[in-house]
Amino acid sequence: MVTIAITGHMDLADEALGRIRADLRELLADLRDDALAGRSCLARGADTLFAEEILSLGGRLSAIIPSRDYREAVVRPADLAAFDALRDAAADVVVLPYEHAGRAAYEAANRRLLQGADRLVAVWDGSAPTGRGGGTADTVAAARLAGLAVDVVWPLGASRSGS
Repeated sequence: MVTIAITGHMDLADEALGRIRADLRELLADLRDDALAGRSCLARGADTLFAEEILSLGGRLSAIIPSRDYREAVVRPADLAAFDALRDAAADVVVLPYEHAGRAAYEAANRRLLQGADRLVAVWDGSAPTGRGGGTADTVAAARLAGLAVDVVWPLGASRSGS
């Protein structure tokens, strides 16, 4: 079984979603052997697209929730149905022992995503770390430092909302 973790931007532009989803589907189909396992924090954007594609390929989804209040504090009302559906479809759900979402919880969640993973998929525009910790660039750097293979998905012309 190959275990793939996801990191990526939450603020993907609507017009990029279809191309990103297609690239994820192709990459995951190529990486899968007899079994496929994906790890995601189920955040909107890249995490959600990845989780949906893992499940559509018959893979096993593991959800890592950064804090006890993550759903109430972070998940937007428009994203609640997708978050709940993916959490319910996950083969296992780990809620980290942080009461509140924030930098420490996100950094811990990203460390947990990478533990025992075979590779990391990053839906990433290549931007530098923001300094807030727990972001996409930070997770890519940690994966590379740990010697994990990193597959970057960023289709030509893709953009982030507001950019």
